[in-house]
Amino acid sequence: MRTKQRPITSTGSPSHELRIIGGQWKRSKIKVIDKPGLRPTPDRVRETLFNWLGQDLTAWRCVDAFAGTGALGFEAASRGAQSVLMFEQDAQLASLLAETQKRFSATAVQVQKGDAMMALQRLAPSSQDVVFLDPPFEAVFFEKALQASAHAVVPEGWVYLEAPQKWTDEALAACGLVYVKYLKAGAVHAHLLQRPSEG
Repeated sequence: MRTKQRPITSTGSPSHELRIIGGQWKRSKIKVIDKPGLRPTPDRVRETLFNWLGQDLTAWRCVDAFAGTGALGFEAASRGAQSVLMFEQDAQLASLLAETQKRFSATAVQVQKGDAMMALQRLAPSSQDVVFLDPPFEAVFFEKALQASAHAVVPEGWVYLEAPQKWTDEALAACGLVYVKYLKAGAVHAHLLQRPSEG
């Protein structure tokens, strides 16, 4: 019996697709290629996250760090975000992000190829409403990424984190964040965090 083969992209990598869940591009497809360490955020987790944040992100300023497929950033843009900065170091993934941005005519989305950690640290203080963090699970810089994100978001702004384990209140407090919501889906520990209001 022959096994069904996934389609091969022009880059030579097997590919499949995921769909935008809500907003103006609902049901639109994003191409996903098979790459070691690439974990598109599961549909159920994305749906829960945007229920937590609210479906209308009009005028929000967003960052999708370690963007990968761009699923989180495109979901935000689909829901009306004013700006979505996507940082992705892998050239092939960055090229696919730019392809999707063009196909959607997503004028709010800006794709930047480069080191997401460095890009996070260069963001202006209190310049963003939400930062989506989905680093490779083997990464050793989760704490630095959380600290940089807390610095970048406005007071009462949001940081969404996917990690291989649940973070404690104490560890998050050391990064300048407080725990708001949590979901475990398979190996993914999804955290919605907030920068406390000043004063």
